[in-house]
This record gives sequence, C-alpha cells and structure tokens, in this order.
Amino acid sequence: MPPFSELLPFVVALAAAGALAGLLAGMFGIGGGAVLVPIFFHVFGILGVPEEVRMQLSLGTSLAIIVPTSIRSFMAHRKRGAVDTALLKGWIIAVPLGTLAAAYVAARASSAELRAIFAIIALALAFRMIFNRASWRLGTDLPGRPARFAVGTGIGILSGLMGIGGGVLNNTFMTLYGRPIHQAVATSSGVGVLISLPGLAGYVWGGLGVYGLPPFSTGYINWLAVALLIPITLSLAPLGAQLAHAMSKRQLEIGFGIFLILVSLQFFATIIV
Repeated sequence: MPPFSELLPFVVALAAAGALAGLLAGMFGIGGGAVLVPIFFHVFGILGVPEEVRMQLSLGTSLAIIVPTSIRSFMAHRKRGAVDTALLKGWIIAVPLGTLAAAYVAARASSAELRAIFAIIALALAFRMIFNRASWRLGTDLPGRPARFAVGTGIGILSGLMGIGGGVLNNTFMTLYGRPIHQAVATSSGVGVLISLPGLAGYVWGGLGVYGLPPFSTGYINWLAVALLIPITLSLAPLGAQLAHAMSKRQLEIGFGIFLILVSLQFFATIIV
C-alpha cells in the first residue's frame, strides 16, 4: 500500500466527493452515488485494487454510504410534505427485488460492462433532462399497479447496477407522467432508502470470499471509505434539500443534466483507454 503522503490527496478527493454527494443527495434525491462511483473507481485503482473487482467494490461501497444519506434526505423532504408516500408504499417489494437482482448480476459481470452500463444510462438521462420539453409526457398521471410495479423493479435493477439511489430514474419516471420536479426529487430520496438497504446486503453477499479486495472490506463494501464519507454526506444532505426548494424546475433539470454528462464522459474514457 502506498505511504500516507501519497494517499493524502486521494483522501482529500474522497472528502470533497462526499461533500458534493451530500449536497446532490438533497438537491436531486440521487443519494450521491453518481459522484461517488467514479471517484471510488479511481481511488481504489491507486490503492492497487484489481480492475476485476474495482467497479463492483465502487458500486457496493457507494450504496452503503447512500443508506444514511438517503434516510436523512428523505426525512428532510418529508417535513416539507412533498413526498408521494403512496408511490413509495407500492414499491416496498418491487424496488428491493430489482436491487437484489442487480447485485447478483454485478457479482458476475465484468468491470468494463458495469462501467458501460453506468455511462450509457447516465448519458441518456442527461439529454432527457437538458432537452426536456413540457410536451414530453407519457400520461397525465402515474400508471396503474401492474405497470408501476414493473417500473419499480426496473428502477431497482438499473440503480443497483449503477450504485445510485434511484433518483436519476425516478425523477424521469415521475416527470414524464406530469408530476412536478420538486415532488419527484423528494420522492426519490425515499426510493434511495428502498434501494440502498437491500443493495448493501446484496453486494456484501456477492463479494464474500472474492480475492483482491482491500483491507476493511466485507464483500464488495469497503468500510474505511464508508466511515470517512458518511459524516460528510449526512451533514450536507439537509442543505441540499433546502437548495432544491429554492431553485426553479428548469435550473434543477439543466444542472442535473450537465452533471450526468460529465460523469458519463468520464466513464466512457476509462473504457476506451
């Protein structure tokens, strides 16, 4: 392992990523995973973690950090009365089911495949947010129970494969059916809770006994990174929620879209290189 003097810049980078992740968790209901996963991928690489397990470790560790962040962000949004609790209750089974399926797939997929999934979904959603039009609607209200259950399962699968809290996908789903972006953001924080808890368990199970994981890891969860970043993300999530309610719908969409493009391009670059 490199000496501490060489690791210090990366510890600082992790701390900065945690601060940004906490703000984004509150602002966009995304749990911060879209920030943490690429940062973890590179930091774990510097620490000598083999590429074969590096992406899985990044995804699992991100979901572990999202657990308390999403809970606190959800509580902050619920106090404002903006959460669609009926939708969350209907997804209590669907979303965790999809997340556990994702952990199973991730344990068997290659690092490059997981990075490609992350980048493609992020880029598609970014363009949808940036070029969004009021006429882009699939309906005036959310679909009925069977279709809604399928959507929840799909959100769990894709979010589990990206190591995110589900806000990226839930925001798109709800706004396509005419729900206000602020309600979508608030509800997404609750979706993050439904994803991160089973996701943590799934990535622990999927990585048990795997060779090449760094110290302080249980399966695909590195508890040293979790311990470092959780206090930072927790302290800043409520501030992010305040910023979300102070911004306009269009400002949220454009800011979120630009952020996703940058993350997507960064991962495409790692695949090509």
